[in-house]
Amino acid sequence: MTENPTDKLVVYQLFTRYFGNTNTTNKPNGTIAENGSGKFNDISSKALSELKKFGSTHIWFTGVVEHATMTDFSKFGIPQDNPQVIKGIAGSPYAIKDYYDVNPALAVDVNNRMREFEELVKRTHDAGLKVIIDFVPNHVAREYRSDVKPEGIIDFGADDDNTKPFAASNNFYYLNGAPFTVPAEANPPVKPVNSYTEKPARATGNDVFTPNPTINDWYETIKLNYGVDYANNRQTHFEAIPDTWNKMYDILSYWQAKGVDGFRCDMAEMVPVAFWGWVIPKLKQQGEAVFIAEIYNPAEYGNYIYNGKFDYLYDKVGLYDAVRRLMEDGGSVEDITKVWQKESGEFSNRMLRFLENHDEQRIASRFFAKNMNRGKAAMALSATLHGGPLMYYYGQEVGVNPTKSEGFQGEDGRTTIFDYWGVPEFQAWVNGGKFDGGKLSPKQKKLREFYVKLNEFISSSDIVKNGKFWDLQYANVQGQSSSYDKHKIYSYVRYLDKERLLFVYNFDYKDKHIVDLRMPDDLFNQLNIDGQQLTFTEVLTGELRINMQSKALTSTRPDVLGMSLTIEPGSFKVFKF
Repeated sequence: MTENPTDKLVVYQLFTRYFGNTNTTNKPNGTIAENGSGKFNDISSKALSELKKFGSTHIWFTGVVEHATMTDFSKFGIPQDNPQVIKGIAGSPYAIKDYYDVNPALAVDVNNRMREFEELVKRTHDAGLKVIIDFVPNHVAREYRSDVKPEGIIDFGADDDNTKPFAASNNFYYLNGAPFTVPAEANPPVKPVNSYTEKPARATGNDVFTPNPTINDWYETIKLNYGVDYANNRQTHFEAIPDTWNKMYDILSYWQAKGVDGFRCDMAEMVPVAFWGWVIPKLKQQGEAVFIAEIYNPAEYGNYIYNGKFDYLYDKVGLYDAVRRLMEDGGSVEDITKVWQKESGEFSNRMLRFLENHDEQRIASRFFAKNMNRGKAAMALSATLHGGPLMYYYGQEVGVNPTKSEGFQGEDGRTTIFDYWGVPEFQAWVNGGKFDGGKLSPKQKKLREFYVKLNEFISSSDIVKNGKFWDLQYANVQGQSSSYDKHKIYSYVRYLDKERLLFVYNFDYKDKHIVDLRMPDDLFNQLNIDGQQLTFTEVLTGELRINMQSKALTSTRPDVLGMSLTIEPGSFKVFKF
């Protein structure tokens, strides 16, 4: 791995289009002139300094690479896209139009857009932060064409034989001469000058091998061919390096040379693991390169780490789903134990944990927890359960709550990725470009302070970063403690050498719990403290205020802590012992 194993990565996902936008019009399906767009230049040294103070180590700049859009930039020499194969006025950042260019909407001077991005990379590095961007390897926009590709680079599909449904040397899959059909429900707010035509049709990005994808498919994208023949039991043709592999290596090398330190790889498991195992080591030989895989199949975790050579994987179907159920007053903490036992236990320090990102609903929204503060205990657990990286989505720290339809994707509890928009809660922190939180409410300030202190704690604790883990559930739910709710109370110990931390959570958001906590004999033996008098000092309160002078609690019994813990609804306690 590239990263020092003693590091605790804190990734801050910054949606570039929205971060610095102070426009408050927020007209559904509004144009860039009406609703505005954040720019590379908005992300000032002051803003980056504040993100560093927040506790970030890496900034994931989302939506940097040029993608298809309904906004007309033709006066700058950028061909206009057909609205029939675009989602939203601004367009999806995952329908890449030119892998060698940046989104012109993010530039103050469109003709100078790449230099503005390069200056942002430099500012980010000067702030002591590292740069991550999206790498979208599985699909491209239907009208992909690079206008600024380096000399010698050939566009995807330029040399394809489109009479063959599959050829290992082709970049796309062709559908037997049939024409592509735009979904009938596609009704773009910008009317096309001409109907979109594509013949022969090419397979759609989400593995749809018919010429007529539905409105719910990724109809705006084309599936890339990595040498896998889907029509013949997914036979692989890797004897010679497929052309798509070499093209993608060139693209990654290009951005690495721009100073990009890492890549969040979109839908990584839709691309053969053999490609990753080939390309990632090549790039790491050239310089620093952190690779994070968006992956949803736990059965493939080991494959993508050991054979694909990824540094980190998404932990969405594991810990995220488990704590989300709890935050919504369902589920059981037993699911957390199952996560580390079955899904990500072997890879715990390689799992990127989060509660929000651009694909997921906002914590505060009516579609999720309905309360921004319900993320506190869940985020603390996500940050400290093991030593792997933590991720925030911009605005999580100030309780962003989408409450109306913003454009293409409607009202769904997410901040739109398809349209131009201003995010009111986040704009209160931006405060007209001061980035000082001057317009935040007291509740928002308190929430952000919580996350700052959480980040300070995890970045300064060697135990959190590198300590071992011991789940205490089984010692407390087998009839020994009637006060221990096996569905709502979760506890564990992290330890390293002679340092030890005890974590206890109450995921009951309605009632406080009084808990008599127990530790098993084998843990005491493992820690070499059997028979010793123990002192438990509260390190943090549920509000995460540093409190090293708390009342000490002692015990001389090896199986009982000798204290009753009162844990408020949706809160947690941390003890050093």
